Amino acid sequence: MSETAAALRDRALADGEAYRFVADLTTRVGARPAGSAADRAAVAWAAARLSEMGLEEVRTEAVTVPHWVRGEAEGTVLDPFPVPVVLTALGGSPGTPEEGITAEVVRVETVDDLHALPEGAVRGKIVFFDDAMEPSQSGIGYGEAVEIRGDGPREAARRGAAAAIIRSVGTGPHRFAHTGGTRYAEEDRRTLLVRPIPAAALAIPDADLLARRIAAGEGPVRFRLRLTARTLADAESANVIGEVRGRERPEEIVLLGCHLDSWDLGTGAHDDASGCGTVAAAARLIAGLPERPRRTIRVVLFANEEFGLSGALAYARRHAAELGRHALAVESDLGADRVWRFATRVAPEDVERYAPLAAVLEPLGIAWHGNEGRGGADLSPLRRARVPVADLNQVALRYFELHHTEDDTLANVDPEQLAQNVAAYAALAWWAAELPGELGPAPPPDPPRVEVATWACPDGTTFVTALDEDGLRLYLPDRAPLLAAERAASGARYAGGGYVFWSKGDEALLAGGGHDRRGCRPVEAAS
Repeated sequence: MSETAAALRDRALADGEAYRFVADLTTRVGARPAGSAADRAAVAWAAARLSEMGLEEVRTEAVTVPHWVRGEAEGTVLDPFPVPVVLTALGGSPGTPEEGITAEVVRVETVDDLHALPEGAVRGKIVFFDDAMEPSQSGIGYGEAVEIRGDGPREAARRGAAAAIIRSVGTGPHRFAHTGGTRYAEEDRRTLLVRPIPAAALAIPDADLLARRIAAGEGPVRFRLRLTARTLADAESANVIGEVRGRERPEEIVLLGCHLDSWDLGTGAHDDASGCGTVAAAARLIAGLPERPRRTIRVVLFANEEFGLSGALAYARRHAAELGRHALAVESDLGADRVWRFATRVAPEDVERYAPLAAVLEPLGIAWHGNEGRGGADLSPLRRARVPVADLNQVALRYFELHHTEDDTLANVDPEQLAQNVAAYAALAWWAAELPGELGPAPPPDPPRVEVATWACPDGTTFVTALDEDGLRLYLPDRAPLLAAERAASGARYAGGGYVFWSKGDEALLAGGGHDRRGCRPVEAAS
């Protein structure tokens, strides 16, 4: 096994197929936002390309995706004198009125800082989230900072803010904005507990400018924001799939994944055309071997990762009956710079079966990192089903300077580093597909950290509860979350912040704020 894996590794280093894939996709199609005409064109292009590369059983599987259009974006810091800034709408943001929104800015660093403000502190104002991402080789700073983009606008809306702006979640000094999706729960939209507010990301130098103006303390700083973003009806896209059929255990699958969609500011070369080029080129090399691997290698180009994991969720539903036969899944979605570490999340008894692969990857500069892998975002539904996963982590220092920006183009893809990616993925895919015998499921996933429910009361009050190990957070319209950390031993009764919440089955009581609300029911049960 080691000899074949090493031969694949060496062949990949001299193979330019992944770069040609990225160049053709970003040139012929360009950016591929979910639901767009370019998204549909990319699906057709990718299906034809996988067939040309010699993969078998090439097909598309329909996926319904959201369709959001960015439109125009303008912003100006108004005080003490006007300065236009560079910004872009966050995915999912509504537009502003035609004349824009002009309001005083309230600066916070994090969502927790917003929650610590007095009630009414941001009502009618623009909240500025100013948490700076720290660069690192692993990209861990992204996970630490991205909450301001994903959750910040929603939490600002809960507090009655008119709009939200964030420091771009990225690194580097460049004066362009990093986009990305912001989240509103379906319950929020259905119950109107939270009305989405316009939200945009500032270029990092312009976030610095706004922060300095506020820090100067020369009086309120106003900001004018104008967005023409809008959400259209859902559209049809597709996952694109191709295979290298296994010779002995064709029903068992090693999945190589990426996502075909991209944001619209650049051409999505790093995110994630490079990932798709990597896994497709790796499968092509394996298909060219004199003997097929024992298991089937399945390449999946997922639809709409960027704005909701539509393709990943659809794949998990459609293939639920065969998820137990997925021997390993790995995704490439961290750009095109070199891979530096390898980790798995496989059955404990199978870890030693992957250990010899470390010697094959070591000449590529890749170090073994244990059995605490997590898999990519598109693999999260599979991970919950205990599908074994692996990580081949790219160096992320440069990636987050380009990520979700207009600079994510072919010009920033290094062919040699991309070929090193293909070498690593080909060796890993072959290894997992060729291992003899049975492979066990991954360890059970971590339990959910938060249980969320939306409640509707007969008097018209609607509220949300979020239960975790710290207690119960109670969300009422236009109020800071109330943490009720005391739980009665006799049942689901929580008290704190002047409120008492008690539930039994599908009925709850909320007492506080001057009166009791009885007969509150979960929204699903009340509808």
